[in-house]
Amino acid sequence: MANEKWNEPILVGFETTDDARTVSGPLDALKCLSDLWPNARGLRYLKARSTCRAALDGRKSLEEARAEFVAAAEEAKLSIH
Repeated sequence: MANEKWNEPILVGFETTDDARTVSGPLDALKCLSDLWPNARGLRYLKARSTCRAALDGRKSLEEARAEFVAAAEEAKLSIH
């Protein structure tokens, strides 16, 4: 399921890079969480990382992974569209 994409990609803005990144699915989300996330702590961050991995393994749905990623972005106070 590594190539699976969400129905609606998420545009995430990062203050440190002055850039936005389009996240299209759980694999993109994991890369974003590990490479660009401002704070690799927090309950939502950990849950998003775990749920995205589970979605790639087929143990969670794409929708669950997307919802947890959005919650983690909100927890980190990132702009999302």
